[in-house]
Amino acid sequence: MKVEYFVVGPIDVNCYVISDDNGIGAVIDPGGNAERILAYIKKENLDIRYVLNTHGHGDHIGADDAVRDGTGAPLYIHAADADMLTDARKNLSAFMGYQALARPADVLLHGGEEITVGDIKLKVVCTPGHSAGGVCFVGDGFVFSGDALFADSIGRTDFPGGSQVELVSSIKRELMVLPDETEVYPGHGPKTTIGWEKVYNPYLQW
Repeated sequence: MKVEYFVVGPIDVNCYVISDDNGIGAVIDPGGNAERILAYIKKENLDIRYVLNTHGHGDHIGADDAVRDGTGAPLYIHAADADMLTDARKNLSAFMGYQALARPADVLLHGGEEITVGDIKLKVVCTPGHSAGGVCFVGDGFVFSGDALFADSIGRTDFPGGSQVELVSSIKRELMVLPDETEVYPGHGPKTTIGWEKVYNPYLQW
């Protein structure tokens, strides 16, 4: 699997473009700067099959429609966050000084699905606590953790629908059971590993 990432939008979200050896790919959390994302896709001649949101906050959805329109790929989001796409107050962008909106999702996730991106298999696991519909995409040796798990930290839980107890519980249940060498690609900041977070993440020590 090839992973390319872009730091996009007003709050520096990590948008990931993944692809297999045949150029079949997906875009995860296109939060902004669609022109950069689409330019890379065109340069690499990628066949983008999915646009995937880890959750519905405005900083992660800002370029959903532009990337959908530029690739023809459907948008997937968890059902519990679906209404955030069309409501700037619910996705919090209205409170951050801008408006991020997208058309309704093409497919609603509920957890447990397997998304096939060419030779890449992604399992959808539910990690609520940052938002009600937060999910991570788990593959063989890697996980795209959105705003659930960061390097040495976790996502904010003081937003509507947030709960630190629920987030920590879901991280331990779904992510800390993965092999230590699993690479974690978070929604903000540098990548990390499950093994490192087991030992050094202060939020996971209780």
